[in-house]
Amino acid sequence: MPIDIVHESLPYVDPDTTPAERAAAEALIAEERTQVPDDPHHLHLPPAPSPTAFLTPLLTAELTRLSTTDPSSPSQSKLTALDFTRRAPNSSKPRSRGRTASHSYIASRRTHLALLEAYGKNAWLVGNAALEGEVRAAEQELAGARREVDATTLRRRAAQDAVAGEMAALEEAWRRGVGRVLETEAAVEGLRREGLELRRRLAGVGGEGV
Repeated sequence: MPIDIVHESLPYVDPDTTPAERAAAEALIAEERTQVPDDPHHLHLPPAPSPTAFLTPLLTAELTRLSTTDPSSPSQSKLTALDFTRRAPNSSKPRSRGRTASHSYIASRRTHLALLEAYGKNAWLVGNAALEGEVRAAEQELAGARREVDATTLRRRAAQDAVAGEMAALEEAWRRGVGRVLETEAAVEGLRREGLELRRRLAGVGGEGV
């Protein structure tokens, strides 16, 4: 059964304020600021850093180099610290160990991508079908367990209803038995007190005779 739940914590879409409302709010803010002075510790805050404060000498030199080089010249516009020819798979130079490893990795990646493009969709569909089968099996098992729980509950209730009269009779007999035990204990306590009272009287009579 669907249940409609209202979350009071969810934000509501409020309409935009009118110019008059905004002016009134700004007036209230200005009035409040005149009543509360600014924090004097703000004067001790350091000034805002300049945009070039993070530049190191190396970055400054590189920016200067880029600003003075000719963009149309490939040899001047690129960094020469890295040798990109080592990673070029079709270079005419003899392959080094690093180039061979890079070429093998790229070739393996291309093979994997080709296999994924060719068989990935079917594998994904087969995997989904297998998962759907597992879900259906789990749902059937859950439904069977629920039926067993319901059947056990019905059997337990039927068994309790069948012996309800006997249980009521036994409970009533137990209550009567407990009542008789209490009555017997009360009678015994009364007899004990009568015996003590009789002894005190006999002791008093004997003392007067002496």
